Amino acid sequence: MEGKVVSDHDNMNKDTTEKEYKVTIKRAYKVWQGKNIFFFGGRLVFGPDIKSLILTILLIVTPVILFCVCVSQRLIYEFPNGLGIAFVVIPAVFTAYIVLLLFLTSGRDPGIIPRNSRPPDPEDEGDGAGMSMSTYMSMSMSVDWAANTSGASTIPPTKDVCVNGKVVKVKYCHTCMLYRPPRCSHCSICNNCVERFDHHCPWVGQCIGKRNYRFFFMFVSSTTLLCLYVLVFCCINIRKIMLDEHCNIWKAFAESSASAFLIVYTFIAVWFVGGLTAFHMYLISTNQTTYENFRYRYDGKTNPHNRGFVGNVAEIFFSKIPASRNNFRAKVKDLSFSGLSTSLSRGRTTPKTSIDIETGGKRQAVDADELDDIQSQIGSIASLDRCGTEPRHTNLGQNGGDWEITRDIHALAAEFGSHQGLKDT
Repeated sequence: MEGKVVSDHDNMNKDTTEKEYKVTIKRAYKVWQGKNIFFFGGRLVFGPDIKSLILTILLIVTPVILFCVCVSQRLIYEFPNGLGIAFVVIPAVFTAYIVLLLFLTSGRDPGIIPRNSRPPDPEDEGDGAGMSMSTYMSMSMSVDWAANTSGASTIPPTKDVCVNGKVVKVKYCHTCMLYRPPRCSHCSICNNCVERFDHHCPWVGQCIGKRNYRFFFMFVSSTTLLCLYVLVFCCINIRKIMLDEHCNIWKAFAESSASAFLIVYTFIAVWFVGGLTAFHMYLISTNQTTYENFRYRYDGKTNPHNRGFVGNVAEIFFSKIPASRNNFRAKVKDLSFSGLSTSLSRGRTTPKTSIDIETGGKRQAVDADELDDIQSQIGSIASLDRCGTEPRHTNLGQNGGDWEITRDIHALAAEFGSHQGLKDT
């Protein structure tokens, strides 16, 4: 009879869990925690400010169309034997090449480092054996429950690593729950940690990192050349008008207003993209990123990443681009649930109505018996830890479900603390 009661109770717990937890299979990009925007089933990865990409394309294509339609007519007439036609075809083809570089820069993974599902264990950082549930609870109970740090405050904010024989510090990212590799930084716009982070470019709507920096530099430098090309041939066109019409430059501008507009437009653009090209040429030659240049200023100290001019240039342009660490089209399990059904006490489950933190539901009162039960369970776990005894099946490093139990304990302890405070007042 007793065995039957236990069996019925287990079946009740099983039914409750099945009702509250729902597992669905989705593509990874559909449950991606960053702010990226995906197209073609996760094959193209853009930043959240993708609309700026359309503006950038218009700023490049529009003046080229104006040049080919309005300015090139006189050039075709002035330069016969097909040479004038070549002057029109070259900027058109070069513009298509620049747009391709723009999409190679903006539509790919810049070097996103996959975030962890939970903070690293001490064993991952070389601090000995895995962290048990009791050890984790004793560490977590000392932090403010309202902050909901889930033990993150116990992780050192930095650690030392060796880069080319030099010691550098790497920081812990609380959002991605990992120690960032050297030269990695967290982009607040995309909400991702990006390897060899250079900057987030609003003109391409994407982070610039290890996997797209080469294409970014080629895009900027090619745009500079295109601006110079249009600027020079517009000046040649104005010069031809002055010679043919025997007029001054102002009348020539009035005769070809398109040339006048493009001269002003490309002159301003050259200062922008040309200056950007020169700056990144300096960064490439010294093996720096924009972020490092503004933050660390390696001019006054040794750059641990500098391999010499030849080595630095070869690293950017001739090294193999690493494969993406993320498979955005992979099928993953998406766990959705409306309540917490894990049990802190053997033989009973926490009622669904006691707390609902995942769906943002309204919390309901916990009765006095449940509060006493929760208090006794937390006290027993703490006492086990002080005695050096660990409960069974509580190794976080072995079972991912234990992490869910920790979250339940945190939530229930927070619930208990809030009710206990009301009782004291």
